[in-house]
Amino acid sequence: MADLFSTVQEKVAGKDVKIVFPEGLDERILEAVSKLAGNKVLNPIVIGNENEIQTKAKELNLTLDGVEIYDPHTYEGMEDLVQAFVERRKGKATEEQARKALLDENYFGTMLVYKGLAHGLVSGAAHSTADTVRPALQIIKTKEGVKKTSGVFIMARGEEQYVFADCAINIAPDSQDLAEIAIESANTAKMFDIEPRVAMLSFSTKGSAKSDETEKVADAVKIAKEKAPELTLDGEFQFDAAFVPSVAEKKAPDSEIKGDANVFVFPSLEAGNIGYKIAQRLGNFEAVGPILQGLNMPVNDLSRGCNAEDVYNLALITAVQAL
Repeated sequence: MADLFSTVQEKVAGKDVKIVFPEGLDERILEAVSKLAGNKVLNPIVIGNENEIQTKAKELNLTLDGVEIYDPHTYEGMEDLVQAFVERRKGKATEEQARKALLDENYFGTMLVYKGLAHGLVSGAAHSTADTVRPALQIIKTKEGVKKTSGVFIMARGEEQYVFADCAINIAPDSQDLAEIAIESANTAKMFDIEPRVAMLSFSTKGSAKSDETEKVADAVKIAKEKAPELTLDGEFQFDAAFVPSVAEKKAPDSEIKGDANVFVFPSLEAGNIGYKIAQRLGNFEAVGPILQGLNMPVNDLSRGCNAEDVYNLALITAVQAL
């Protein structure tokens, strides 16, 4: 895992990337931003009352040199943000509603990203996924050609690195969604120098079982291949056929995936969430994420059980996405 993050840190250092952290009073956030600024890796912006944040930092024996602090209640550019918010919401918010919304640290931080005053956002240490993702979907929105955002984990153990998707957002993706998730996950893999070999997972391999669920995955494979013919991608696969060469030889001898997949697309959120947690807890893989993909600008969601190292690492990943 150290290898992954040292590579990521090298990519980011000196690039003058600004990442905003809306949860300025959370001690894990303060510990991480102090280290990020101290190591001169990126330029952190934290949201909140400056006196309260500085007092909290002193209590924790942290220095915030190089960390910018923005308070929505006193921010000089608030009127610009209000107007931009009203415009972006296209009749769904009045000026009064915009002013109220922008006092919320997640909405305020997301607007900083949208206006180019920061390059990405990391939240979720003290907020739910919905609180982090909703402003991003309303303001930053998904990239052209992408209908839905999705959440991947980089699973790392020593030199092994895999991408698992979607483990965080879409409960019951259809064939179009799965194809989109596969292509976006391949793009995410490339960011981390993983040459993507994408397996679309099911409880069937190449028609060994027939049901609506297996047909959904088989259809997703066709759609993904049409949209991104250059990708090494196949399915539907049971996990062993995607991962174990000897099983692949028996179950899918004609596939371009020879038991050497490194990007795994699960057929449902249920399967993805269970799958990554089994790998994490039984396989001793480190799970980094969820990394949100498909947005115009990077916004990432921490687990509320995160530690300062998780915050530091997700900030690095957000910075890579911004580049």
